[in-house]
Amino acid sequence: MDALIASYGDASSDDSDTDTPNPPPPQTSNSQASSTTLLPPPPLFLLEPPNSLGNMEYLQIGQAARVRTFPHVEGNYALHVYIPVYIPSTPKKDLALFLKKVASLVPSLHVVDVDVPLNSLCKDDQKLAQVALGREFHISLGRTVPIRVHQIDSVVAMLRQKLQFQRRYLIDFSKWEVFVNDDHTRTFLSMEVNTGGLAEITKQIQVVNEVYRLHNLPEFYKDPRPHISLAWALGDISDSLKRIVEEEMKRVNVRGSLQKCIFTSKFSGIECKIGQKTYKIGKVQDE
Repeated sequence: MDALIASYGDASSDDSDTDTPNPPPPQTSNSQASSTTLLPPPPLFLLEPPNSLGNMEYLQIGQAARVRTFPHVEGNYALHVYIPVYIPSTPKKDLALFLKKVASLVPSLHVVDVDVPLNSLCKDDQKLAQVALGREFHISLGRTVPIRVHQIDSVVAMLRQKLQFQRRYLIDFSKWEVFVNDDHTRTFLSMEVNTGGLAEITKQIQVVNEVYRLHNLPEFYKDPRPHISLAWALGDISDSLKRIVEEEMKRVNVRGSLQKCIFTSKFSGIECKIGQKTYKIGKVQDE
């Protein structure tokens, strides 16, 4: 398997937004070039180890169009500053039931990042919990923006200096919400932070804004609404999705299982991802 992958090259290195650009190929003579035959793209299943996410028959990764939020430019790297979040095991059952209902009414929803049709996972509770709820989520502290290679060290150093020590706190995800991206090409089903942890996250966003501003990068929204997104759909379907979410929340409330907080997560630190490299920002101190 390793030899096969090596013969085709690294399949993840074709996008300089998220990877280090490949060096230019060495010069070859005409005779050398004519004797070289390019390999065709390998079958996808050969590049996936057994039991991996990409080897599941219903994971149609890449079929839904991905849209860049900024144009690709050679030498640019995507910068994203965020709080990593994991959903505890206890609330996953109720969350899975909620997602199943919404997915049955909105079949165009896909799992965020993995790009799997959500309704295809609803046939298997274990897969739904694993793929849709068992991964790392992100509370964004700044816009995802392109930066040049010479800015990387400065951005990371300044973030670490200004966010050197952070107190641990609890983050309450207390509300289902629907968001639309700036150009209305995607709609997101999310869980919003509007109680516990909101003040701390808002302060962290302000610090990240300051670092962005000093590097001539676009700042975050004026009225930030911290959240994690679980699913997305192409286009602006916010009106219909909001109605479905509100109806389902009313139904859950009538059933008597609605809680003030959907789930609570402990703040575990801040990370900065530039291209494919992740940097830890600051240290977390317990009270």
